[in-house]
Amino acid sequence: MFKKFSPSTDISGQTSVKSSVQRSIRAAVLSQWKIDPDTFEQIWPKKEPITLVKCRDHISIYTLHGEPLFFQHFDEPFFPTLHLLHKYPFILPMVRIDRGAIRFLLAGAHMMCPGMTSAGGYLPPADAALPAGAPVAIHAEGKEHAVGIGITKLATEDMKKINKGVGVETVTYLGDDLWALQKL
Repeated sequence: MFKKFSPSTDISGQTSVKSSVQRSIRAAVLSQWKIDPDTFEQIWPKKEPITLVKCRDHISIYTLHGEPLFFQHFDEPFFPTLHLLHKYPFILPMVRIDRGAIRFLLAGAHMMCPGMTSAGGYLPPADAALPAGAPVAIHAEGKEHAVGIGITKLATEDMKKINKGVGVETVTYLGDDLWALQKL
């Protein structure tokens, strides 16, 4: 999504978000992420206005004082930026890929099921299974922080059973143009 993203050509406009829309965004983010309201208050204080940055391909980036906090594609769920995920690693559920898949992830590829079901990979247990379409933090074997953010294409239990094809579609990853973007 952000493989070839250039702010000078891909941003079509910036607007302040109305307070009523901010309330609905805040409620949607709190329902989608595993985060308590007090922690979210630290990330985005209630009295601080956010800015909507409209980009190509119907991507909306929400910024606070020019710093990207989270983004959305069409009406998909809200995704935090990797910078925000590194500060608050518990806000998204985690999947882990094995060492062999790291180079493919850092090139922007989607994550295949065998990379998450092998010895170095990790999928949540059955009691914490994730449905298809859930946003996840992609961690790598032997690394402390998330290296990507994606959306599950299959339920995690189906990934374990089928063990073929794309399991997580990569949305943003370490080293893409959103990662390089510090301020808008």
